[in-house]
Amino acid sequence: MLQPSIFNYLRQLKENNNREWFASNKKAFQVEEQLAKAFFMAVNTDLEKIDNLDKMQVFRIYRDVRFSKDKSPYKNHFSVGFNRSKPLLRGGMYLHIEDNASFVGGGFWEPNAVDLFRIRKEIEVDASELRAIIAEETFQKYFRTLHGDELKTAPKGFDKAHPAIDLLRKKQFLLTRSFTNEEVVSAEFQREVLASFKAMRPFFDYMSDVLNTDLNGESLI
Repeated sequence: MLQPSIFNYLRQLKENNNREWFASNKKAFQVEEQLAKAFFMAVNTDLEKIDNLDKMQVFRIYRDVRFSKDKSPYKNHFSVGFNRSKPLLRGGMYLHIEDNASFVGGGFWEPNAVDLFRIRKEIEVDASELRAIIAEETFQKYFRTLHGDELKTAPKGFDKAHPAIDLLRKKQFLLTRSFTNEEVVSAEFQREVLASFKAMRPFFDYMSDVLNTDLNGESLI
């Protein structure tokens, strides 16, 4: 279970995002990092009981500032990703702990050109199954809608008047659920994180089936 101290530390880091402050408060960072990692591992253990995972990736606190205008050296959050076992299982899961901005996420952040085209072709032929998944009660309870960057117009080769143009324009297919600080440090948080990831499964199953078959339903594996 995460403690309120994690947000106290992250608030201070945000206000003092420099190497001098970080070095002088290294012990506080190490304490919170270990607590976060322990929580992430507990979530991973839960996930392995209901899904097949390739690996868990705990993201480092250090920012890559080489190509960023923001030269702050540290992130203001702790985060972890859970990768499903490819090629049969598609979709990734993500947990983000930040002061007043914590959330779980999942889906397809940067699908490659081949996968994105295949998804769009499936939607072009028949979007009803995906629409049904989005409209389902549990999906609506946790996520409401699909998020992610999208084109301003139709992708090349697709009809801008297509009835599923709202889905065809998408470049990312993401699910997110936000949590308050109070929810994050509650005894129920681990269970709610797992419930959120479990609620992604129908969407993942659909995408896995699409990306592992051609338009005739023939397996690509």
